[in-house]
Amino acid sequence: MIKKGFHILVFLFGMLLIPQINYAQVDFNKTPDDDLGDNEDKFQELFYEALKQKGIENYDRAAEAFQKCIEIDNSVPVLYFELGKSYNKLKNFGAAEDAFKKAVNKDPDNEWFLDELYGFYVSQNEHDKAIKTVKQLVRFHPDYKEDLASLYVSIKKYDAALEILDALDAEFGISVNRDIMRNRIYEASGRKKDQIKNLESRVENNPEKESNYLALIFRYSENNEKEKAFETAKELLKINPNSQLVHLALYKFYLDDNEAEKAIESMKIVIKSTQIKPEAKLKVLTDFVKFVKENPEYETDLIEATTLVSDTNNSKTVIELGHYYLAKKDKEKALENFEAALKLEPNNFEVLRNIILLYIDLKKFDLAKEKSGYALEIYPSQPLLYLINGVALNEMNKPKEALESLETGLDYIIEDTKMEADFYNQLSKAHTLLNNTTKAKAFSDKAKQLQSPN
Repeated sequence: MIKKGFHILVFLFGMLLIPQINYAQVDFNKTPDDDLGDNEDKFQELFYEALKQKGIENYDRAAEAFQKCIEIDNSVPVLYFELGKSYNKLKNFGAAEDAFKKAVNKDPDNEWFLDELYGFYVSQNEHDKAIKTVKQLVRFHPDYKEDLASLYVSIKKYDAALEILDALDAEFGISVNRDIMRNRIYEASGRKKDQIKNLESRVENNPEKESNYLALIFRYSENNEKEKAFETAKELLKINPNSQLVHLALYKFYLDDNEAEKAIESMKIVIKSTQIKPEAKLKVLTDFVKFVKENPEYETDLIEATTLVSDTNNSKTVIELGHYYLAKKDKEKALENFEAALKLEPNNFEVLRNIILLYIDLKKFDLAKEKSGYALEIYPSQPLLYLINGVALNEMNKPKEALESLETGLDYIIEDTKMEADFYNQLSKAHTLLNNTTKAKAFSDKAKQLQSPN
């Protein structure tokens, strides 16, 4: 339903004044010579009582008071309107519908009554009745036509919905909301060709609009029409050489066609763009990382790209770079990127774990001890952290502290024989450093037993 905000408030306030206006000619200081005055007094008293009860959400008493008002004067449409709303709150839906219909019958040109009845039918999933009602509303506002199209989608009358959307687009221009609905229709009905045809006509009719090309490129790609998508992207670049968004498609096409230089140029435009979201930049960079793994001669360009994204504050990009360097066994560079990512995401456990493990690999045991100790304050039930802490302490020739950490961590291991064996090996090492050969051998034997294929 369309939202009317302030206008509804103004209207409803006006309606509340109707009974008062209707009886404004009455001189309440005059003693009535018949029971007309009594009825007028009673009506107003009941009406304001109904509003009061409605205001404090006593909808049953409100409905009762509105009913008594109707018994006094059944010609006031707003009474049925308010009665319907009270019944609706009480979930007495049959009575609510009857009341709303009576309000509409008494004032068939009242948009607000029709809108309430329409909303009621929508809430009850009575689509046929909602369609009938909204057809009466379209004369008030074109937004109701979109509602009608949406209802047609709900009952799978896709042709009728598309006909309305086409008419609205022709009259008012393209709308994001209508396009969302249109794409839902195409998706639900499998009309990919119709979808592409519609976008092709938009490009033809409005060749200066970038979004039309981008949408068509996406749909061509989705439909495995790569050549058409590529040609459309190149056409957009001719028309708008400053387009940044088109390079989201071009870099991939260039990569697939082994046009590395052009792909790199497009990739750099994407990464430097202020119009492109970080998630999209990450996808481009990820593709380029894979490309460089197979084509290491372009690593310089990757490094340059890394520099370009360093100021984006995008942790996902930096994490991806960390994994790239890790795969290349460039642990220092991997550590540098993971540490940068942790500054952006201080609570990312996976990144923290990678950093501490790299400290161990790079023999930075003092840092491993410090970082794992800090991590244990945040994640006191993670056995890996106790293990890393124990390894670092053993390497720093602090076996007593290592034993304390390792023995504590053992209690947190759950069905992980490999980790358990690692703990026993480190416990053995700690006891060896303490010259306790008996315990050292016992833990060494436990580790071997767990590592045995039997």
